[in-house]
Amino acid sequence: MDALAQPIRRGSVTPIDADLNDLSGAVVDAAYRVHSALGPGLMEGVYETCLAYELGERRVPYVRQLEVPVQYDGQSMGTGFRVDLFVGNRLIVELKAVESINKVHKAQLLTYMKLMDQRLGLLINFNVHLIRDGITRLIL
Repeated sequence: MDALAQPIRRGSVTPIDADLNDLSGAVVDAAYRVHSALGPGLMEGVYETCLAYELGERRVPYVRQLEVPVQYDGQSMGTGFRVDLFVGNRLIVELKAVESINKVHKAQLLTYMKLMDQRLGLLINFNVHLIRDGITRLIL
């Protein structure tokens, strides 16, 4: 089985706490609403804007296009990446509008999770007929 298809966990298995699960659920609910209204076939930025709006309407705190600095050997290597949405200071959400999710998309989310030391990430592909088929949850 493909290693990226399985949740990745470090050391002992520690469950995700209830608050983080609730936060994840709020994002998934908002994604369902956006996908229901817009359907597939639009550019990623449209979905990001609308998902951010939905989160705001639900009073879920988030930051869009958060810069992720890279640290190495105690030195800043500059900003290497931008996270689409960082929700509640605990959840990384990476959005796509692609034909299919590839290993590189999962690797991208895992990179953000490791660099930001976050346990849970959502990869949401809006270019699907049913949004449930476009949601991938990754755990470190």
